[in-house]
Amino acid sequence: MELTGSPLTATYARPRSTPTKFLPAISTMASSYKNHFPYHPLPQRFSLPPLPSTSYKTAAINPSLAPSSTLSQGLTPSKMNDFVSNRTTPFTQYTPDDWYRSNLTNYKESETSRRNAERLRVDTSRMIQDKYQQTKKTQAESTKSLGERVNDIEFWKSELCHELDEMIGETNALTDVKKQLERALAETEAPLQVSQECLLHRKKRMGIDLVRDDVEKQLYTEVDVIRSCQKRMQQYLDKAKDQLVSNRVAQHELEKDLANKQAAHRIDSKCYHLRNTSDGISYYRGVERVDATISVPESWAKFTDNNILCSQGEREASTKLRDNIENLLVVTANEMRYQFNAVNVAFTNRIAETADAKSKIQAHLVKTLQEIFQIEMNIEAIQKAIRDIGPLLKVAQTRLDERTQRPNMELCQDTAHLCLVNEVYEIDETIQSLQQRLRDAEDALQVLFRAKSDLEHDLVIKANSLFIDQEKCMGMRKTFPRTVRLLGYV
Repeated sequence: MELTGSPLTATYARPRSTPTKFLPAISTMASSYKNHFPYHPLPQRFSLPPLPSTSYKTAAINPSLAPSSTLSQGLTPSKMNDFVSNRTTPFTQYTPDDWYRSNLTNYKESETSRRNAERLRVDTSRMIQDKYQQTKKTQAESTKSLGERVNDIEFWKSELCHELDEMIGETNALTDVKKQLERALAETEAPLQVSQECLLHRKKRMGIDLVRDDVEKQLYTEVDVIRSCQKRMQQYLDKAKDQLVSNRVAQHELEKDLANKQAAHRIDSKCYHLRNTSDGISYYRGVERVDATISVPESWAKFTDNNILCSQGEREASTKLRDNIENLLVVTANEMRYQFNAVNVAFTNRIAETADAKSKIQAHLVKTLQEIFQIEMNIEAIQKAIRDIGPLLKVAQTRLDERTQRPNMELCQDTAHLCLVNEVYEIDETIQSLQQRLRDAEDALQVLFRAKSDLEHDLVIKANSLFIDQEKCMGMRKTFPRTVRLLGYV
């Protein structure tokens, strides 16, 4: 490439200074002298035509061969000898040999200058070609490096996009499982409330039925199981929230790295497609001295690789946590369902026992009532017997009393007297035994009444227990959530 207004040789060649011991170089060649100016040697001495004296002035230089040396040494004209004008003094300063030598010197100098210029021109042309080829090669290598860089960026972009899609999918899956866990945790509140209400209602049992039976034990176990499940669910819910935060941090790093890669890919692609004829190219002086880089290819690749590895680690932890949550939901649902069934079985058995006891109490109450009726009839019979034997005693005692009115020796202890006395004793003993039996019957009647009262009270207790267990508790336990709700799917 040539600069406007000057050839390339002008840039590299510099004019040589004229040797001080010769006259200034002649710019024409010897052949031009021969062709245009014929050579006629001058005589050694010649005289010029006379000139008027008014045309001569004092010369500023010495007319000898010394002026060239004196001038070259920078002497001023005032320091030279004055030129004395004399018509008889010769006007010439050099000899023909000096003239020939000067011409030959000029020829040689010209040929040397031309050879040097030609060599410089050839070398410059060769250098231009070499530098141009070298520059094109360097540009091609730079373009190739840019292409390889674009390929590297595309590779890491694809890796980042793939990992980002996987991370987004895993985050969405973990979010869904977290929501499922929250629904399952909310569903455990109803069974817990039912169990606690069952315990509260069973505290209203009365009397002997207020016992710590198997139903109460199973209910307390059910409360403990549900609370244990809730605790584990809450722990995994907190872990899921923390893992979602970690996933979003890793996803943010991937997105930021991907955005940087996209910007770098756009810039490097633009640089890769730039050509010497492209628009928008310009000089930026000193840009090669600006080093704004903060990484090398190894650290650049390691940075993205670390982001991907970090994302993969978080994604693996998220997948494991998600599997654990799904397993936890199944385990807790089975545990609560198993304990629910155990409580229901205990309730069923207890209700059956209470119902059987109630039926037996009712049977005993019927028998007791019947026995009370019989005792009451027996008491009436005893009382009637006592009333019926009274006249017999009266007759016997009247007879004895009347016989005491017999006079003197007639008061004989005869057989009749003995029989009457014996009769009175027998009747009196009979009355005493009947009265004792009457008291025993009355006591037995009182015992039967107390038994009747106890049976009736126990019957009320059993009825109350049956109402609590069968109607209230089992009625509430019909609303226990289905397994699909305990798993959090609904």
